[in-house]
Amino acid sequence: PTQSFGMFTGGIRPCLFSLLLPCQVTVLCGVILLLPACLQCSAPAAQGAMGKQQANLGEWDSPISSELIVSKVLRLGSASVLANGDITWVEMRPSEQGRSVLMHRSAADGATRDVTPEPSSGFNLRTRVHEYGGGEHLAAGGKVYFSNFADQLVYVQELALGSTPVALTAADAQQRFANYVLDEPRDRLVVVCEDHSKGGDQEASNSIAAIDLSSGTVTQLVTGHDFFSSLVLSPDGSKMAYVAWDHPNMPWDDVLLLVADLDEAGLPVGQPKLVAGGKDTSVQQPQWGADGALYFVSDASGWWNLYRTRLEQDSQPAALMPMSAEFGSPPWLFGLHSYEVLQDGAAVLAVFDDPAAAGSQLGVIDTHTSSLTRLSTGYSSFGKLAVLQGNDSLTIVTVAGSPRSAQALVKLQVPDLDALLASSPSDWQVLKPSTDLQLDPGYISEPRSIEYPTEGGVTAFMNFYPPANKHYEFPPGQLPALLVKIHGGPTSAASTQFSISYHFWTSRGFAIADVNYGGSTGFGRAYRNRLRGNWGVTDVDDCCAAARYLADQGLVDGSRLCIDGGSAGGYTTLAVLAFRDVFNAGSSHYGVADAELLAQHTHKFESRYLDLLIGPYPADKELYQQRSPIYSADKISAPVALFQGDEDKIVPPEQSVAMWQALKAKGLPTTLMMYKVGLSLPHCCVCTAHGACQACLLHWNGSPALLCMCNQTWPAPRSASLEFYCHRRTTSALLLLRPLTLQFA
Repeated sequence: PTQSFGMFTGGIRPCLFSLLLPCQVTVLCGVILLLPACLQCSAPAAQGAMGKQQANLGEWDSPISSELIVSKVLRLGSASVLANGDITWVEMRPSEQGRSVLMHRSAADGATRDVTPEPSSGFNLRTRVHEYGGGEHLAAGGKVYFSNFADQLVYVQELALGSTPVALTAADAQQRFANYVLDEPRDRLVVVCEDHSKGGDQEASNSIAAIDLSSGTVTQLVTGHDFFSSLVLSPDGSKMAYVAWDHPNMPWDDVLLLVADLDEAGLPVGQPKLVAGGKDTSVQQPQWGADGALYFVSDASGWWNLYRTRLEQDSQPAALMPMSAEFGSPPWLFGLHSYEVLQDGAAVLAVFDDPAAAGSQLGVIDTHTSSLTRLSTGYSSFGKLAVLQGNDSLTIVTVAGSPRSAQALVKLQVPDLDALLASSPSDWQVLKPSTDLQLDPGYISEPRSIEYPTEGGVTAFMNFYPPANKHYEFPPGQLPALLVKIHGGPTSAASTQFSISYHFWTSRGFAIADVNYGGSTGFGRAYRNRLRGNWGVTDVDDCCAAARYLADQGLVDGSRLCIDGGSAGGYTTLAVLAFRDVFNAGSSHYGVADAELLAQHTHKFESRYLDLLIGPYPADKELYQQRSPIYSADKISAPVALFQGDEDKIVPPEQSVAMWQALKAKGLPTTLMMYKVGLSLPHCCVCTAHGACQACLLHWNGSPALLCMCNQTWPAPRSASLEFYCHRRTTSALLLLRPLTLQFA
């Protein structure tokens, strides 16, 4: 049954994944449920091998509930080691509406405390430069300089206990800042500035600027390009290196590495020197070594490798370790720092991705011999590297995780480089876990990298997670259903870090394929460029080919295939359902339904992104419509769920509304779940007579049962338990909301 409440679907919708199972209609308190028939069955399961019970899909009990998924999870990042050995990092806290807080750990006694004042203060470390942010703070000289999300002003705060932030920049400037560099001799910060003072439909202007620490005055230093990033000052302050690019390029396309000479006042002198980059080459993460050499990551060879050049000798950049591996990642955010120069340039500590293995690795490059030593860490994902080098110690701090362990702030302290090369996983100390969750290894599915054939006689990659439950296995002849996950971006990659939400499915008998379709990063520039002009084609082909390959290999049931993704992954989900007939159900999270609408209404950073992914707009208007699922909604035959935040500036909510209206008009099972910024938790999980709630994902006894949307007050608690698991994307964060357990007869 369907009712209309405003612009959103009302009534009850079956969970998309329950449609993959034999079902039985049940009515509880006037609510129609489409439950997997197996959940109605009370027959005992057969005993299988190794003491496991044989059970059908939907009958596997799992301790991983929706409540477990969203309980006490933090997002950690931006680790730094100060000169005295103290450590700072940023915590994004869902329990505080996604607020980001600077944390401090004393080297003297290990005491940990918040630096950012309490939530009522309104302080939240996040910049909106490029909308995605990153590089929002700098801890140095006993102080922290940071952007505050609410007003985008720059504040300065002492790191001492009990200090209060003080505004540095003017309140009415309409400027945003990122990528802070302290120029202490000149008493200033050097930053990337994004100026929105023009207003209206005029594009923001970007520049490199200086902020006077005494007056807060902002002075432009470098202009002339659409975008700037990764600025760094040489050790003596006489030079400034930075990267720049122009529309329609993104920071992984045609990018310039420039070096400007600075006078005694810190102003650029003459024209900047082009060091690397240009046509068909991207450059990122320049760093100055203590010896004055300039290091950077470039894909001039076709792979993001590490390079070094000595400007005073006018030497050509040379690769430190040429190999078919990626030592960089797509710079969606400011503040990337995936390598650190050690021992005055004798070695480089670096994170890299080897296409032959799932996940990232940490290694040390010997710059004299061009050899690489892979460190044994026990981790497969690494955040920003923070390193403190002393005479008798080497300290490394980062946020790391693995398929078996959630992300954590970790530290390795060794006496020297030789000890680093000989280190083992047990040498790493966990300083702060992102969650207190301790999951039984019997419910953890470890991914394996699979290279598989796809359209055009080439291959693509995926991380495959088989079902994992220490108590259950399928009866002979039965195969798991498949959930294909599609990463966002689309210029990004699937991660192998621990994901409790993935294990929610695999512990219940589902397999997951996390697809790195053509266009993904981590496999070289040629692989990344497969998506040029082919968004909505190559990604669609590769996701369908992944599902077919797994079915042909006898790893999954080819008649039980479902797919989901967020943002760009949501677009591919909708495109797969509209342009192919492979999957039985799909779920789009803040996904792009109309590429033309995205080209017309998105922020500056991505405003010309589609020129390279599809074609120049409006010249290729017809092609945009051909690639937009909204124009082919009549071809979709599978149920679709749409999730959207009502203040998403990256994928505007109009995208999901338009797709929902088209699917509803066709009569397909569908629902739109529009989450409003600022709703309290009860209103986000419980439908009221005033229609405050928009939607929830409902679970029955821990298994997905249906999608619901209703404007009725729930009846008094009775017996059977129902759990809600909501999430929303807003301008401030992706928030995971705690579930609410209700009782029904």
